Amino acid sequence: MRRVAVTGIGVVSPLGNDAAALFANASAGRSAVRRMDAPWCRRLTCPLGASADFRAGEHFEPAKLRMLDRVSQFALVAARQAIGDARIGSGDLDPQRTGVFIGTSMGGSVSTDEGYRTLYEEQSDRIKPFTILTGMMHAPAAWISIEYAVTGPNLTYSTACSSSTVAIGEAWLRLRSGDLDVAIAGGAEAPLSFGAMKAWEALHTLASEDPADASASCKPFAANRSGMVLGEGAAIVLLEDWERARARGATIYGELTGYGVSADIGHITRPSVDGQAAAMRAALHSAGCAPEAIGAINAHGTGTPINDAVETAAIKRVFGARAHRIPISATKAIHGHLLGASGALELVLCLLSMRHGVLLPTMHLQQPAADCDLDYVANRARHDVFVDSMMSSSFAFGGTHAVLVARAAPTAPAAAFAAAPGALPPPIEEQQFE
Repeated sequence: MRRVAVTGIGVVSPLGNDAAALFANASAGRSAVRRMDAPWCRRLTCPLGASADFRAGEHFEPAKLRMLDRVSQFALVAARQAIGDARIGSGDLDPQRTGVFIGTSMGGSVSTDEGYRTLYEEQSDRIKPFTILTGMMHAPAAWISIEYAVTGPNLTYSTACSSSTVAIGEAWLRLRSGDLDVAIAGGAEAPLSFGAMKAWEALHTLASEDPADASASCKPFAANRSGMVLGEGAAIVLLEDWERARARGATIYGELTGYGVSADIGHITRPSVDGQAAAMRAALHSAGCAPEAIGAINAHGTGTPINDAVETAAIKRVFGARAHRIPISATKAIHGHLLGASGALELVLCLLSMRHGVLLPTMHLQQPAADCDLDYVANRARHDVFVDSMMSSSFAFGGTHAVLVARAAPTAPAAAFAAAPGALPPPIEEQQFE
């Protein structure tokens, strides 16, 4: 089995539209959660969201933009960043040995919502001609393959909140086995439309607004947590055969070493300790490492009463007494829940955390819940803490739980950062695919 390197990162997120901005804001604990002010927000009980500062017209010509839902716009820009960051041009790829693996939970939610509004609210039969193409789940992956002439596997995974974690894990399996040399993998989500928000509101999983500070409304593992806040964006990583990456002198952000997935069959929305623990154990087994090798965890940490308690218990079951000594970060508190894109964004944060020796904070955690009694890196980042391996967990409605294990790159040892604690990564330069 081959080793798999991460050699490129691309991000569109509520915390910034490149890796440097994302990591700077996450390290500082700056929340992107806000009260949204679109006209339809007046019809929401609690109009909270974490939106990306993204202007599509800066990235696409009008003719192409008409073919792209917001979710595909995010995915294409993040893929462009990742490929440019990896310093890969068209001559560096074998199209048949390169694949695209994208996760999304809701696909083109904005386009679908617009189509229904035209049909039902406006009573018009004139639906936009590209509604199917913009709204379909597979659009982001399809556009990436077309944009970069990738003729290998072009696959979309929709497993609710674990979608991008599954996409990256499945891509890793193809590279590890030797079926592919390169994969463009990650996730994209654009759920901040009226229909999608109203549907989530009806499920009673969204947070109520903090009366003192709306940006502090998502409180993972806290005694006063009330639910999650939806966010939008995309995160894409360029995965590459380790020896190939070394041979071409690529910058390696880290190594993907393990992937575990489990089916939690108890209830379609209620997770179980057994199901979550099974995914974590499977990831450790595939990584060939003992639980003692994990230095930190990026938790699913949604801020819902059920998930946070179950996740805490699952971590204890897998790691035993040592669970209390493992730093755990829940970054959804500040970037929101990007649904199918969350796992990819959180893997990126794990890689950057290991690279820079910073454990990211779990914000708005003033008083942990009685059933949430682990070390959640509360409210302030920890600098100069260098760990070798991290786990990133995604637990989904429908029961598809997925977990990734990543190892720090040997090209970025702790000693390299000791003189500059908390140093930020250099800005990623966008390099057009030539």
